[in-house]
Amino acid sequence: MKKTIRVGIIGCGGIANGKHMPSLKKVPDCEMVAFCDILPERAEKAAAEYGAKGARTYTDYKELLQDKSIDVVHVCTPNRSHSFITVDALEAGKHVMCEKPMAINSAEARKMLDAARRTGKKLSIGYQNRFRDDSLYMKNEAEQGTFGEIYYAKATAIRRRAVPTWGVFLNEYEQGGGPLIDIGTHALDLTLWMMNNYRPKYCVGTTYHKLNRDTDQANAWGNWDPEKFTVEDSAFGFVVMENGATIVLESAWALNTLDVREAVTSVSGTKAGADMNDGLRINGIRGGRQYVLRPSFEAGGAAFYDGVGGESPADREERSWIEAVRNDTTPVTLPEQAYCVTRILEGIYRSAETGSIYRFEEE
Repeated sequence: MKKTIRVGIIGCGGIANGKHMPSLKKVPDCEMVAFCDILPERAEKAAAEYGAKGARTYTDYKELLQDKSIDVVHVCTPNRSHSFITVDALEAGKHVMCEKPMAINSAEARKMLDAARRTGKKLSIGYQNRFRDDSLYMKNEAEQGTFGEIYYAKATAIRRRAVPTWGVFLNEYEQGGGPLIDIGTHALDLTLWMMNNYRPKYCVGTTYHKLNRDTDQANAWGNWDPEKFTVEDSAFGFVVMENGATIVLESAWALNTLDVREAVTSVSGTKAGADMNDGLRINGIRGGRQYVLRPSFEAGGAAFYDGVGGESPADREERSWIEAVRNDTTPVTLPEQAYCVTRILEGIYRSAETGSIYRFEEE
């Protein structure tokens, strides 16, 4: 018989309800047995909707961690608390899935990485875009050597007017930044993963507060409060890796542009390239001719069958994570990889603050 994995949820807000809990509920032999939130009514609502019979609720996460029957903890709180909650959970003997970004800065992320190594417990970060069909196909091509050496890439997360107006997204203290740390982190993670390159050398970054104060907003989620919009509205980075490879990172919640794409990457290698600008497109030279390959991810062909199993990227991520815990295998998203993402994001912010090149120390 398979062991039932018992999960505790810390933070029962938007990302827990929108991603973690619905997807965990679909994983076989997995049950959510504990819910914690500083607002007791949110924990109680989550327990009623997603909890196993007898699920307990808490307002203090440290009390939840005392339950020795819990195998896994999901940290779904604002960015500032990712680090210390994760470290405490690892020290309490739990495996941890922490929502992205790993932490608000590299020092806090390093504490998480060190705790995972010290305790021997598994730690993964919520980068569900790796589990999209196009991402998985592109990663397989990269691993097969289709692209050769990838030496130039773009990581893009650009919205025209889609500033999140709920929760603490606009609060710099709680979140550590705006679109760069929120959605730019997904695009950067995808890019580094495709390149399999986690050794940054230096970067240059710019951040902007150009549209924060606008009152004529046309925002996708309703008007934001200009007084509370304390994070950047857009941020851009130019990153050079130790092997000379270059990454251009673009992120924005609000930008006057029609080139709107989110959580996508493009790569250029010595043998071929690929982008996600109009579906996945792989380009190269074969038989003396240029070619463009467009893989189809539609099932099609039968009126009664649509899709390929109905599993969303979030569903795949949660299932893969729980199976890694159950079978004692390596999670898809490693904490060392997420740590590198945080280092680069921090470097771009520091460069923007100082107006100078940010150089990464060797590790």
